Amino acid sequence: MLKTLLKQSLVAGCTALFLSGSALAQDMTLKLGHLANEDNTWHKASVKFGEELSRLTDGRIAVEVYPNESLGAEMDVINGMQLGTADMTITGESLQNYAPMAALLAVPYAYRSLEGMDEVASGEIGDKIEAQIIENAQIRPIAYFARGPRNLTSNRPITSPDELNGLKLRVPNVPLFVDTWQALGAQPTPMAFSEVFTSLQNGTIDGQENPLALINSANFAEVQKHVNLTEHVRSWIYLTISEMVWNQLSQEDQQAVMEAAQIAQAYERELFLADEEQLVQTLKDKGMTFVEVDNAAFASKARDAVLANVNDEIKPTVEELFNR
Repeated sequence: MLKTLLKQSLVAGCTALFLSGSALAQDMTLKLGHLANEDNTWHKASVKFGEELSRLTDGRIAVEVYPNESLGAEMDVINGMQLGTADMTITGESLQNYAPMAALLAVPYAYRSLEGMDEVASGEIGDKIEAQIIENAQIRPIAYFARGPRNLTSNRPITSPDELNGLKLRVPNVPLFVDTWQALGAQPTPMAFSEVFTSLQNGTIDGQENPLALINSANFAEVQKHVNLTEHVRSWIYLTISEMVWNQLSQEDQQAVMEAAQIAQAYERELFLADEEQLVQTLKDKGMTFVEVDNAAFASKARDAVLANVNDEIKPTVEELFNR
């Protein structure tokens, strides 16, 4: 009898150990690396995503968030996701290296309002962009975050393209941006972002264009008087997961990932809208004046330059967006 009990106990113990090992094997920690700092809404939304995914999976899936490129630069993390050494990141038009349609995330004057951008990002065009990213880059967009629109700063108010008058303007080294501003009448000058403040200070350039968050964090209020509300580029960026990791998840866990991502997207939008409102007041308090501009005139004059610089694959879609 004692032998029988001991045998049963041993079997039960082994079974419990086996089940425990199986449960542990189901545990997963996802590494999410991105370029923003801890104060950025993208980082806060990433942390929120991790909290929600842990809740929805009863702690079986955890998310470790690595801000400030601490997991590597954007393209390094993307390559890691394709090789299986990283799991998640926040990325946008950089994906056009794999999926040409990703260029649609940041086309000048393609989206006249946040609502219009949302309509595209969450609609049929957005679905096509995401499908191409999944197929070509093996990375799956699971949510998207809005980016603050890019605005022109200067030391004189500018309300229409006619008032640019050869304004020496720093732009990123992107042919689409250079040619668009040239068509608008400015004198675009590609330059590293780290050189912009000093160049504005010594008069090498007259203006620059960036979202309000960067205008504020770079202290451009010290060397620029006006924020001209050109809102020439509205764009979004994706929260993404490696397709390799996605395919390892059960259908139930995939649903949990998507639910957590949608909660994070809504949370980020709340933070984003509050931040944009606060940034306007902060820059006003620093002495900057906000100038309303003739956006229709800017968009009309930029159109041909934009269409001449976009990939043939996306040109019909850009024309469709312009005609909306």
